[in-house]
Amino acid sequence: MAKTQKNFNLKTITIVLLLLLIGIPCITFWALQNNKSSSTDNSSSQNTSNNITNILLLGTDGRDKEDAFRSDCMIIATLDMKNKSIKFTSLARDTYVDIPEFGKGKLNEAYFWGKQDLLFKTIKNNFGIELYKYIQVDFDNLMNIIFILGGVEVNVEQHELEAVNNLIPATYESCTYENKGDMKLLGSTGVQKLNGYQAIAYTRIRYSDNAINRDSRQREVLMSVLKDIKSKANDKTLKELDPYYSTNITSSEILNLSANAYSSGAVNNVKQGQFPIIDNVHVKGGTYKDAGWVWLYDVNSVCVLKDFIFKDIDMKDNDYLKDNSKIELNY
Repeated sequence: MAKTQKNFNLKTITIVLLLLLIGIPCITFWALQNNKSSSTDNSSSQNTSNNITNILLLGTDGRDKEDAFRSDCMIIATLDMKNKSIKFTSLARDTYVDIPEFGKGKLNEAYFWGKQDLLFKTIKNNFGIELYKYIQVDFDNLMNIIFILGGVEVNVEQHELEAVNNLIPATYESCTYENKGDMKLLGSTGVQKLNGYQAIAYTRIRYSDNAINRDSRQREVLMSVLKDIKSKANDKTLKELDPYYSTNITSSEILNLSANAYSSGAVNNVKQGQFPIIDNVHVKGGTYKDAGWVWLYDVNSVCVLKDFIFKDIDMKDNDYLKDNSKIELNY
Protein backbone atom coordinates (compact mmCIF):
# COMPACT_ATOMS: atom_id res chain seq x y z
CA MET A 1 0.00 0.00 0.00
CA ALA A 2 2.81 2.42 0.84
CA LYS A 3 4.43 1.90 -2.54
CA THR A 4 1.15 2.55 -4.38
CA GLN A 5 0.61 5.76 -2.44
CA LYS A 6 4.13 7.00 -3.21
CA ASN A 7 3.71 6.41 -6.95
CA PHE A 8 0.36 8.19 -6.96
CA ASN A 9 1.89 11.19 -5.22
CA LEU A 10 4.75 11.31 -7.72
CA LYS A 11 2.24 11.36 -10.55
CA THR A 12 0.30 14.15 -8.91
CA ILE A 13 3.33 16.31 -8.20
CA THR A 14 4.68 15.87 -11.72
CA ILE A 15 1.35 16.99 -13.15
CA VAL A 16 1.36 20.07 -10.96
CA LEU A 17 4.93 20.93 -11.94
CA LEU A 18 4.55 20.55 -15.67
CA LEU A 19 1.12 22.00 -16.34
CA LEU A 20 0.52 22.64 -19.99
CA LEU A 21 -0.38 26.17 -21.04
CA ILE A 22 -3.08 27.15 -18.56
CA GLY A 23 -2.83 24.21 -16.22
CA ILE A 24 -3.38 21.08 -18.23
CA PRO A 25 -1.46 18.09 -16.81
CA CYS A 26 0.20 16.22 -19.63
CA ILE A 27 3.69 15.27 -18.44
CA THR A 28 3.27 12.65 -15.78
CA PHE A 29 4.63 9.50 -14.28
CA TRP A 30 3.35 7.84 -17.46
CA ALA A 31 6.28 9.40 -19.29
CA LEU A 32 8.62 7.18 -17.31
CA GLN A 33 7.45 4.36 -19.57
CA ASN A 34 6.83 6.44 -22.71
CA ASN A 35 9.58 9.03 -23.22
CA LYS A 36 8.62 11.82 -25.63
CA SER A 37 11.95 13.68 -25.64
CA SER A 38 12.38 15.26 -29.07
CA SER A 39 15.81 16.87 -28.81
CA THR A 40 19.23 16.41 -27.30
CA ASP A 41 19.12 16.23 -23.53
CA ASN A 42 20.70 19.11 -21.65
CA SER A 43 22.08 18.55 -18.19
CA SER A 44 19.65 19.38 -15.41
CA SER A 45 22.24 21.78 -14.05
CA GLN A 46 21.91 23.87 -17.21
CA ASN A 47 18.29 24.58 -16.36
CA THR A 48 18.81 24.90 -12.62
CA SER A 49 20.43 27.69 -10.63
CA ASN A 50 20.61 27.70 -6.84
CA ASN A 51 17.86 25.10 -6.53
CA ILE A 52 15.70 26.84 -9.14
CA THR A 53 14.31 24.90 -12.11
CA ASN A 54 12.45 26.80 -14.85
CA ILE A 55 10.30 25.31 -17.59
CA LEU A 56 8.63 27.35 -20.32
CA LEU A 57 4.97 26.48 -20.90
CA LEU A 58 3.87 27.44 -24.42
CA GLY A 59 0.39 27.79 -25.85
CA THR A 60 0.56 28.33 -29.60
CA ASP A 61 -1.95 29.42 -32.24
CA GLY A 62 -0.83 26.81 -34.76
CA ARG A 63 -3.31 25.05 -37.02
CA ASP A 64 -3.08 21.95 -39.19
CA LYS A 65 -0.58 22.23 -42.07
CA GLU A 66 0.95 25.43 -40.67
CA ASP A 67 4.73 25.39 -40.24
CA ALA A 68 5.13 28.77 -38.51
CA PHE A 69 2.95 30.25 -35.78
CA ARG A 70 3.16 32.45 -32.71
CA SER A 71 3.24 31.63 -29.02
CA ASP A 72 0.09 33.28 -27.69
CA CYS A 73 0.68 32.12 -24.12
CA MET A 74 4.05 31.99 -22.39
CA ILE A 75 4.34 31.01 -18.73
CA ILE A 76 7.57 30.29 -16.86
CA ALA A 77 6.91 27.43 -14.44
CA THR A 78 9.42 27.51 -11.58
CA LEU A 79 10.26 24.86 -9.00
CA ASP A 80 12.01 26.70 -6.16
CA MET A 81 13.53 24.12 -3.84
CA LYS A 82 15.17 26.68 -1.54
CA ASN A 83 11.92 28.49 -0.77
CA LYS A 84 9.73 25.42 -1.25
CA SER A 85 7.42 27.00 -3.79
CA ILE A 86 6.11 26.64 -7.33
CA LYS A 87 5.61 29.80 -9.40
CA PHE A 88 3.79 30.52 -12.63
CA THR A 89 4.88 33.76 -14.29
CA SER A 90 3.11 35.00 -17.42
CA LEU A 91 5.13 36.87 -20.04
CA ALA A 92 2.86 39.19 -22.02
CA ARG A 93 2.82 38.25 -25.69
CA ASP A 94 2.85 41.90 -26.80
CA THR A 95 6.00 42.81 -24.86
CA TYR A 96 8.33 44.85 -27.11
CA VAL A 97 11.71 43.09 -27.25
CA ASP A 98 14.86 42.68 -29.29
CA ILE A 99 14.67 39.37 -31.17
CA PRO A 100 18.19 38.10 -32.02
CA GLU A 101 18.90 38.33 -35.77
CA PHE A 102 15.38 39.66 -36.49
CA GLY A 103 15.32 43.03 -34.76
CA LYS A 104 12.60 44.62 -32.63
CA GLY A 105 9.17 43.08 -32.32
CA LYS A 106 6.63 41.40 -30.06
CA LEU A 107 7.79 38.60 -27.80
CA ASN A 108 5.43 36.07 -29.38
CA GLU A 109 7.03 36.66 -32.79
CA ALA A 110 10.24 34.98 -31.63
CA TYR A 111 8.50 31.61 -31.67
CA PHE A 112 7.19 32.33 -35.17
CA TRP A 113 10.71 32.94 -36.52
CA GLY A 114 12.63 30.27 -34.62
CA LYS A 115 10.36 28.13 -32.40
CA GLN A 116 11.41 27.54 -28.80
CA ASP A 117 15.18 27.96 -29.40
CA LEU A 118 14.84 31.55 -30.62
CA LEU A 119 12.29 32.28 -27.89
CA PHE A 120 14.78 30.98 -25.30
CA LYS A 121 17.46 33.33 -26.70
CA THR A 122 15.05 36.27 -26.76
CA ILE A 123 14.03 35.75 -23.13
CA LYS A 124 17.67 35.41 -22.07
CA ASN A 125 18.82 38.52 -23.96
CA ASN A 126 15.98 40.74 -22.77
CA PHE A 127 15.19 39.41 -19.29
CA GLY A 128 18.38 37.62 -18.24
CA ILE A 129 16.65 34.28 -17.62
CA GLU A 130 18.12 31.15 -19.21
CA LEU A 131 15.64 28.48 -20.26
CA TYR A 132 16.25 25.08 -21.83
CA LYS A 133 13.09 23.08 -21.21
CA TYR A 134 9.61 23.56 -22.60
CA ILE A 135 6.15 22.04 -22.93
CA GLN A 136 4.06 23.10 -25.92
CA VAL A 137 0.43 22.65 -26.91
CA ASP A 138 -1.70 24.34 -29.56
CA PHE A 139 -5.23 25.53 -28.97
CA ASP A 140 -6.89 22.77 -30.99
CA ASN A 141 -5.17 20.07 -28.95
CA LEU A 142 -5.86 21.97 -25.76
CA MET A 143 -9.59 21.67 -26.35
CA ASN A 144 -9.24 17.88 -26.55
CA ILE A 145 -7.17 17.88 -23.37
CA ILE A 146 -9.79 19.84 -21.43
CA PHE A 147 -12.56 17.50 -22.63
CA ILE A 148 -10.52 14.48 -21.50
CA LEU A 149 -10.04 16.06 -18.08
CA GLY A 150 -13.77 16.65 -17.71
CA GLY A 151 -13.71 20.44 -18.01
CA VAL A 152 -12.34 23.28 -15.88
CA GLU A 153 -14.08 25.40 -13.29
CA VAL A 154 -13.81 29.20 -13.50
CA ASN A 155 -15.69 32.30 -12.36
CA VAL A 156 -17.19 34.06 -15.38
CA GLU A 157 -17.77 37.74 -14.66
CA GLN A 158 -20.52 39.88 -16.16
CA HIS A 159 -18.29 41.75 -18.63
CA GLU A 160 -16.86 38.41 -19.84
CA LEU A 161 -20.15 36.63 -20.57
CA GLU A 162 -20.98 38.26 -23.90
CA ALA A 163 -17.34 38.12 -24.99
CA VAL A 164 -16.96 34.40 -24.34
CA ASN A 165 -20.27 33.61 -26.07
CA ASN A 166 -19.14 35.59 -29.11
CA LEU A 167 -16.01 33.42 -29.31
CA ILE A 168 -17.65 30.03 -28.65
CA PRO A 169 -19.03 29.42 -32.21
CA ALA A 170 -15.54 29.69 -33.73
CA THR A 171 -13.88 27.49 -31.09
CA TYR A 172 -16.71 24.94 -31.38
CA GLU A 173 -16.26 24.83 -35.15
CA SER A 174 -12.51 24.17 -34.86
CA CYS A 175 -12.89 21.64 -32.03
CA THR A 176 -12.03 18.10 -33.19
CA TYR A 177 -13.13 16.25 -30.05
CA GLU A 178 -15.34 13.35 -31.15
CA ASN A 179 -17.90 13.73 -28.36
CA LYS A 180 -18.13 17.51 -28.21
CA GLY A 181 -21.94 17.39 -28.61
CA ASP A 182 -24.10 20.29 -29.72
CA MET A 183 -22.75 23.79 -29.30
CA LYS A 184 -23.65 25.35 -25.96
CA LEU A 185 -23.29 29.00 -25.03
CA LEU A 186 -22.91 30.07 -21.40
CA GLY A 187 -26.25 30.96 -19.86
CA SER A 188 -25.10 32.88 -16.82
CA THR A 189 -22.20 34.41 -14.95
CA GLY A 190 -20.55 33.01 -11.82
CA VAL A 191 -18.57 29.89 -10.98
CA GLN A 192 -19.19 27.11 -13.49
CA LYS A 193 -17.49 24.25 -15.32
CA LEU A 194 -16.47 24.91 -18.93
CA ASN A 195 -15.88 22.23 -21.54
CA GLY A 196 -13.03 22.29 -24.06
CA TYR A 197 -14.27 24.78 -26.62
CA GLN A 198 -15.89 26.97 -23.94
CA ALA A 199 -12.64 27.11 -21.94
CA ILE A 200 -10.58 28.07 -25.01
CA ALA A 201 -13.07 30.82 -25.81
CA TYR A 202 -12.74 32.02 -22.22
CA THR A 203 -8.93 32.14 -22.38
CA ARG A 204 -9.08 34.03 -25.69
CA ILE A 205 -11.17 36.91 -24.35
CA ARG A 206 -9.24 40.11 -24.85
CA TYR A 207 -11.33 43.01 -26.05
CA SER A 208 -13.75 43.12 -23.10
CA ASP A 209 -10.74 44.34 -21.06
CA ASN A 210 -7.12 43.70 -22.16
CA ALA A 211 -4.41 41.13 -22.84
CA ILE A 212 -3.14 41.28 -19.27
CA ASN A 213 -6.55 40.22 -17.98
CA ARG A 214 -6.44 37.41 -20.52
CA ASP A 215 -3.18 36.22 -18.95
CA SER A 216 -4.94 36.33 -15.59
CA ARG A 217 -7.81 34.20 -16.96
CA GLN A 218 -5.29 31.65 -18.22
CA ARG A 219 -3.77 31.42 -14.75
CA GLU A 220 -7.26 31.17 -13.22
CA VAL A 221 -7.84 28.02 -15.24
CA LEU A 222 -4.42 26.79 -14.11
CA MET A 223 -5.33 27.29 -10.46
CA SER A 224 -8.68 25.58 -11.02
CA VAL A 225 -6.92 22.45 -12.25
CA LEU A 226 -4.57 22.55 -9.27
CA LYS A 227 -7.50 22.41 -6.84
CA ASP A 228 -8.82 19.06 -8.02
CA ILE A 229 -5.80 17.61 -9.79
CA LYS A 230 -5.72 14.41 -7.71
CA SER A 231 -9.15 13.32 -8.87
CA LYS A 232 -7.98 13.61 -12.50
CA ALA A 233 -4.73 11.69 -12.15
CA ASN A 234 -5.06 8.11 -13.37
CA ASP A 235 -3.15 6.06 -15.91
CA LYS A 236 -6.02 5.80 -18.39
CA THR A 237 -6.51 9.56 -18.53
CA LEU A 238 -2.79 10.27 -18.70
CA LYS A 239 -2.36 7.87 -21.60
CA GLU A 240 -5.17 9.64 -23.46
CA LEU A 241 -3.40 12.98 -23.05
CA ASP A 242 -0.10 11.71 -24.42
CA PRO A 243 -0.59 12.65 -28.13
CA TYR A 244 -1.61 16.23 -27.49
CA TYR A 245 1.59 17.97 -26.42
CA SER A 246 5.30 18.16 -27.21
CA THR A 247 8.29 18.58 -24.91
CA ASN A 248 12.04 18.09 -24.65
CA ILE A 249 11.93 17.01 -21.01
CA THR A 250 13.31 13.53 -20.43
CA SER A 251 11.86 10.84 -18.21
CA SER A 252 14.81 11.01 -15.79
CA GLU A 253 14.27 14.75 -15.33
CA ILE A 254 10.59 14.15 -14.72
CA LEU A 255 11.38 11.66 -11.98
CA ASN A 256 13.85 14.03 -10.30
CA LEU A 257 11.47 16.99 -10.44
CA SER A 258 8.62 14.90 -9.07
CA ALA A 259 10.62 13.54 -6.16
CA ASN A 260 12.04 16.96 -5.27
CA ALA A 261 8.71 18.76 -5.40
CA TYR A 262 7.01 16.09 -3.34
CA SER A 263 9.71 15.82 -0.68
CA SER A 264 10.09 19.60 -0.27
CA GLY A 265 6.38 20.37 -0.03
CA ALA A 266 6.69 22.99 -2.79
CA VAL A 267 3.39 21.86 -4.29
CA ASN A 268 1.59 23.36 -1.29
CA ASN A 269 2.95 26.86 -1.99
CA VAL A 270 1.91 28.04 -5.46
CA LYS A 271 2.43 31.67 -6.53
CA GLN A 272 1.60 33.74 -9.61
CA GLY A 273 3.40 36.56 -11.39
CA GLN A 274 3.12 38.73 -14.50
CA PHE A 275 5.66 40.66 -16.57
CA PRO A 276 5.86 43.47 -17.58
CA ILE A 277 4.73 45.28 -14.44
CA ILE A 278 1.38 46.71 -15.54
CA ASP A 279 1.05 49.87 -13.46
CA ASN A 280 1.21 52.71 -16.04
CA VAL A 281 4.52 53.70 -14.48
CA HIS A 282 6.93 50.90 -15.38
CA VAL A 283 5.17 50.18 -18.65
CA LYS A 284 3.48 52.02 -21.50
CA GLY A 285 1.01 50.37 -23.84
CA GLY A 286 0.26 51.62 -27.34
CA THR A 287 1.05 51.48 -31.04
CA TYR A 288 4.76 51.86 -31.65
CA LYS A 289 6.57 52.20 -34.99
CA ASP A 290 5.74 49.22 -37.23
CA ALA A 291 5.33 46.74 -34.37
CA GLY A 292 1.62 47.37 -33.85
CA TRP A 293 0.23 47.53 -30.33
CA VAL A 294 2.94 46.67 -27.78
CA TRP A 295 4.00 47.00 -24.15
CA LEU A 296 7.08 49.20 -23.79
CA TYR A 297 8.53 48.23 -20.43
CA ASP A 298 11.01 49.65 -17.95
CA VAL A 299 14.20 47.71 -18.68
CA ASN A 300 15.36 48.16 -15.09
CA SER A 301 12.16 46.53 -13.78
CA VAL A 302 13.48 43.18 -15.04
CA CYS A 303 15.00 42.89 -11.55
CA VAL A 304 11.46 42.50 -10.20
CA LEU A 305 10.86 39.53 -12.50
CA LYS A 306 14.18 37.91 -11.61
CA ASP A 307 13.74 38.54 -7.87
CA PHE A 308 10.36 36.80 -7.99
CA ILE A 309 11.70 33.74 -9.79
CA PHE A 310 15.11 33.41 -8.13
CA LYS A 311 14.69 35.07 -4.71
CA ASP A 312 10.99 34.43 -4.03
CA ILE A 313 10.25 38.14 -3.52
CA ASP A 314 6.63 38.89 -4.39
CA MET A 315 6.48 41.42 -7.20
CA LYS A 316 4.26 43.87 -5.33
CA ASP A 317 6.73 43.90 -2.43
CA ASN A 318 9.87 44.55 -4.46
CA ASP A 319 11.79 47.63 -3.27
CA TYR A 320 12.55 48.68 -6.84
CA LEU A 321 8.89 49.60 -7.39
CA LYS A 322 9.03 52.09 -4.49
CA ASP A 323 11.51 54.37 -6.29
CA ASN A 324 10.63 55.67 -9.77
CA SER A 325 13.93 57.50 -10.37
CA LYS A 326 15.47 54.70 -12.48
CA ILE A 327 12.67 54.06 -14.97
CA GLU A 328 13.95 53.58 -18.53
CA LEU A 329 11.37 52.45 -21.07
CA ASN A 330 12.72 50.43 -23.98
CA TYR A 331 11.96 52.88 -26.78
